[in-house]
Amino acid sequence: MKQLSIAFIGGGNMAGSLIGGLLADGHPRELLCVADADAGRRRQIDERFGIRVYAANTEAAAGAAVTVIAVKPQVVEAVARELAPALTDGQLIISVAAGIRTAMLSGWLGDAPIVRAMPNTPALVQSGATALYAVPSVGAGHRETAESIMRAVGLTQWIDDEALMDVVTALSGSGPAYFFLFMEMLEEEACRLGLDPQVARLLTVQTAFGAAKMALESTLHSPGELREQVTSPGGTTERALQVLREGDLGNLLGQALRAARDRAIELSNLLDKGSA
Repeated sequence: MKQLSIAFIGGGNMAGSLIGGLLADGHPRELLCVADADAGRRRQIDERFGIRVYAANTEAAAGAAVTVIAVKPQVVEAVARELAPALTDGQLIISVAAGIRTAMLSGWLGDAPIVRAMPNTPALVQSGATALYAVPSVGAGHRETAESIMRAVGLTQWIDDEALMDVVTALSGSGPAYFFLFMEMLEEEACRLGLDPQVARLLTVQTAFGAAKMALESTLHSPGELREQVTSPGGTTERALQVLREGDLGNLLGQALRAARDRAIELSNLLDKGSA
């Protein structure tokens, strides 16, 4: 990515993660800035990163090549309408606000190149999964810039249909909670079977990490094939998996994903109606 000036509107956790990732990748400190209405948060950003901070959103965005909108969904409309007159021609807008569709952003910002990003909470430890969607007016250069910025906190994937962002929300957006719940239940049951809580926790976390690492790094095998590799006929793993199948775990997960997707659609519709 070219060394572009990037303004972050909102100095919360996601903005902090992106700034930390960009600095770790060698992005010049002097080309990054943050606007946040909270004086305490501005002070924290200054002390942590040593970059420019502003109280006014328009001051941060003025002249920037890229503006990242990283505020709560409920205030995006007000922020976007405030920013619109200050944007320069061709200034790339990246929104990480959950549930805010690009049509809504275009209505507030005008004819700006807009990329919508859906990162998840592991981005806070530079291990995120981010889906990206660009409006048709976004060219290859802007797409490359958006991807490079979001790659600072993990993996990125483009989607061509914005409606699929609701599926992304259900899968990777809410997904960490599914794995945390599974880990929580494994720990609790291991303790009931006699393991020390600290031992149960360490073994659970490392097992989850190892399984994810194997799945991520395996170029030859799908998760299903990896599962088969660690399942010996007549062994302990096969017996455990049989119990999970008899409990219809697959159907339950399907119901959970659909419920999360449907709720994501409902929340976006509420935000859209609230801005009308």
